[in-house]
Amino acid sequence: MNNIDLNDRIAVVTGGAQGFGKAITERFVASGAKVAIWDHDLAYAEKTAKEIGPAVTAFAVDVSDLAAVEKTRDATLVAFGKIDILVNNAGIAGINKTVWDTDLDEWRKVLRINLDGPFICCKAIVPSMIAHKYGRIINIASIAGKEGNPNAAHYSASKAGVIALTKSLGKELAAYDIAVNAVTPAAARTAIFDQMTQQHIDFMLSKIPKGRFVLVEELAAMVAWLASEDCAFSTGAVFDISGGRATY
Repeated sequence: MNNIDLNDRIAVVTGGAQGFGKAITERFVASGAKVAIWDHDLAYAEKTAKEIGPAVTAFAVDVSDLAAVEKTRDATLVAFGKIDILVNNAGIAGINKTVWDTDLDEWRKVLRINLDGPFICCKAIVPSMIAHKYGRIINIASIAGKEGNPNAAHYSASKAGVIALTKSLGKELAAYDIAVNAVTPAAARTAIFDQMTQQHIDFMLSKIPKGRFVLVEELAAMVAWLASEDCAFSTGAVFDISGGRATY
């Protein structure tokens, strides 16, 4: 593990109880940060916080609810005094169906969590970063947001939206010491696979030239650098971690 200096930094990681979020939280703590896990499953988040150690605190929140996010932001600021880093990681895959077979409620559910959630968290937290004159925002998108996966239009569209949100916000905050970047990982073997058909999982693997899924620790390493002071000039950018799948 390379040393990345996040000493004295306070991070919010949404969906931090498991998968990518847990790995990112672990890497942040190993790098000297304190982390507020924001997750809809408080019991799971508290279990993860206990496993990682006293540098982690769990908060229950629905990231698609602006009032709930603002309340949790305030509680986090009371607990830690500031928020230096925001990782918008919370997301769902949704049901694998064609566009014409996808229910409108299913479409809206995926967009609400995957796209509204990052927008709402940024809306709530950015003003405190501006006041503090520092910030790092990392949005977890997906290679699906670049290429579009069949039978996952809602997920693909939500992640394409996250990429566009990143670019817009990066430009808006370019005059501040606040960097906003996205990562576009290939799939990883996490609990999100439970929402997918085996056919869809096999399709995703077949598209990766390295012939395997990304490891959560590999994504966490990239996110840790993006969350550091060393990432000072990259903003509004999209960092590929797709095992060679990305074609642009």
